[in-house]
Amino acid sequence: MVMSGLTATELAAKLNLTRGRISQLVADGRLDGCYSGEGRARRFELKACADALNRKLDPGQMLGNGSATKQRIAEVQATDIDSDDDVPPSKDRLGDVLKPNDPDRYELARIVKVEEEARKLRRANAEAEGTVVLVATVQREVARQIGQEIAEFETVMREAARRIADRLGVDYRTVRQILVETWREHRGARTHTLTERAAAAGLDDEERAADI
Repeated sequence: MVMSGLTATELAAKLNLTRGRISQLVADGRLDGCYSGEGRARRFELKACADALNRKLDPGQMLGNGSATKQRIAEVQATDIDSDDDVPPSKDRLGDVLKPNDPDRYELARIVKVEEEARKLRRANAEAEGTVVLVATVQREVARQIGQEIAEFETVMREAARRIADRLGVDYRTVRQILVETWREHRGARTHTLTERAAAAGLDDEERAADI
């Protein structure tokens, strides 16, 4: 005989969910038309609920309360908070960590994995097309070019110090020291300014939409 008229606890046991999850599904309207009555008098039709949630039932689930079902009901009653079915889960409960055996935990992990793989694929495609460049790649290239420019400029300063010393008849080391000190002061000020600009920079709408 096909079971009908299940309580929330019995339905949770049959579908391997928690009673809180059943209450949430009711509050979300996903089980509309699958039950009769309200509050503690609410009774659920097993097959209708399974169809609404795209769950397949095996023959054992369609039969009466066998020992396995009774054991599962006892587990649900022991782990779930005894609350009225009409009261939807609070925001705090919705944010609770899912139990290891909760099917929603597996489903959530699967969705996160699929989304992450999709992001990696989009990033790889964008790199291949040349439409985006990784930050690490840009940082390495910029550091290399800046280092090269600084080395060349220091060579220019040494040559300038030598020419000034020769033309004005002053000490070369003194001239070079003045040039180096002036250059370091300028570089320090520029570094501070550029660091502030970089910290204030954010993604534009197109970059946020790319989600890579």
